[in-house]
Amino acid sequence: MTNLFSIISDAPSAGDLVSFTFFIGTMAMMAASAFFFLSLNQFDNKWRTSILVSGLITFIAAVHYYYMRDANISGEGTTFFRYVDWILTVPLMCVEFYLLLKVAGATTKLLRDLILLSVIMLVTGYVGEAGLGNAAFWGLLSGLAYFAIVYIIKFGSAAKLAKKAGGAVEKAHNTLFWFVFVGWAIYPIGYMIGTDGWYDGIDALGWNMDVIYNIGDAVNKIGFGLVVYAAAVKSTK
Repeated sequence: MTNLFSIISDAPSAGDLVSFTFFIGTMAMMAASAFFFLSLNQFDNKWRTSILVSGLITFIAAVHYYYMRDANISGEGTTFFRYVDWILTVPLMCVEFYLLLKVAGATTKLLRDLILLSVIMLVTGYVGEAGLGNAAFWGLLSGLAYFAIVYIIKFGSAAKLAKKAGGAVEKAHNTLFWFVFVGWAIYPIGYMIGTDGWYDGIDALGWNMDVIYNIGDAVNKIGFGLVVYAAAVKSTK
């Protein structure tokens, strides 16, 4: 509770765009987690795990945002905390597709493929963004893994299972696809801004990689959960 009051009392001014988005992101993720956890009992076991995962995604993000906000204020880099957050939450977002499509017969192979590709995408992205290797090369590898995930969801086995399930499941799957295709595309933009030789000049406008990543995280992680919640409500009715 003390930490919560500390976050609120130390809220940055709107003029400090980076710190402000960290603050808003922390509070939004906390609120989303509370919402998902408190709504668990209104669903049966079929949907309860999906809602629980949604709450875990935003809760993990809220904790990391708290540390990233402090790191940003102290002048330390946020890259390490950012990727620790993603290595936990992005595979969980892939788990949401598996849980959603289990009703249509999704197997652990789909889950394994999505998680493996997401880990490759993140590890190669970290190598490039942390300066451990050529940014363009490792960014390309990360991008290829991302497009492989997009293909599976839109045209591969996941798409076929969603069509087989139909109804609220298919609608939720299609909506989550757009979060991956459009929402996750924010991250490569932030990657290019945050690594040398790409769009360094944009930093002068204040729209650095942390601002873009923070906006992307809020939209994608909370949005993912809300789509699953809406499907659960519709299915329950």
